[in-house]
Amino acid sequence: MNGTALIAGVSGIVGNNLARHLVEGGWTVHGLARRPPGDLAGVEPLAADLLDTGSLRQALAEVRPSHVFITTWLRQESEAENIRVNAAMVRNLLDALRPAGSVRHVALVTGLKHYLGPFEAYGKGTLPATPFREDQRRLDIENFYYAQEDEVFAAAGRDGFGWSVHRPHTIIGYALGNAMNMGVTLAAYATLCRETGRPFRFPGSAAQWNGLTDMTDARLLARHLAWAATTPAARNEAFNVVNGDVFRWSWMWGRLADWFGLEAAPFDGTVRPLEGQMAGDAPLWAELATRHGLVEPDLNRLASAWHTDADLGRPIEVVTDMSKSRRLGFLDYQPTDDSFLDLFERLRASRVIP
Repeated sequence: MNGTALIAGVSGIVGNNLARHLVEGGWTVHGLARRPPGDLAGVEPLAADLLDTGSLRQALAEVRPSHVFITTWLRQESEAENIRVNAAMVRNLLDALRPAGSVRHVALVTGLKHYLGPFEAYGKGTLPATPFREDQRRLDIENFYYAQEDEVFAAAGRDGFGWSVHRPHTIIGYALGNAMNMGVTLAAYATLCRETGRPFRFPGSAAQWNGLTDMTDARLLARHLAWAATTPAARNEAFNVVNGDVFRWSWMWGRLADWFGLEAAPFDGTVRPLEGQMAGDAPLWAELATRHGLVEPDLNRLASAWHTDADLGRPIEVVTDMSKSRRLGFLDYQPTDDSFLDLFERLRASRVIP
């Protein structure tokens, strides 16, 4: 089954991979962003700001989507501002689409901060037991993911469409200029270590180095979004979305090092955040880009060290249960080391890394 899709956030890591998947599946796809990419074949770009209701009305005046995929957010200085801004983005989009009455399903992508808490209280306090399951109660703390969900639920109750909520773990996939992109960040870090001879050190905590974890390939997430949007049994459900394997960073770090021709430095239990390690590397990256003809000379557009540090520095083990999706028929699986290596190959082929 396919339809007419509107992807809000088509320029991001989720939206980009989702657009490609839907086009391959025969969907009509509209891609909405403030600066939508022009290199997505088969996607009609729509330029609008989700906080500007006038630009939204103008961009969506002739669009009649059957399925809406909300894959974007804006980081603010406080959680109160995160709630105000990101809830308004969801509300404005659904309000702008209401007059046409065409929407049958809305999918919202959030993440494991649903269980771990927002940035201001990330991984702190009393947290649900792992593996995280969808029926665990919300934390007793303000969280912009909850505010986004509530906007979708309210609009669905009013307008009669179905919904799904998708909670991936850390996402691996191809996108540039994304605020949360561990794969590209680690590729840039490894490249810099190789060029300078610096040790390729794991930047995170002993809990992450030794504990089990999982991740989410953006391509698998795209398939899950399309599946939930077109499967009646998945209507009005929230889902965790991960690759289906588990690993320890003590094993994965060596796999990443091997691909770059590096030796993984021994881990001594010391947290060495990437923000500090890469703080002065922007001029060196610009020089590398010139020397190797790379497409992006601005390291700050490639690497989101703050987000990688938040994930790899967590003091607790984080694993995610996928039983709900499995019971309803979504059986896709993706080895996480292949996710990283596939991404690195594409980054090299696209001249993002040398």
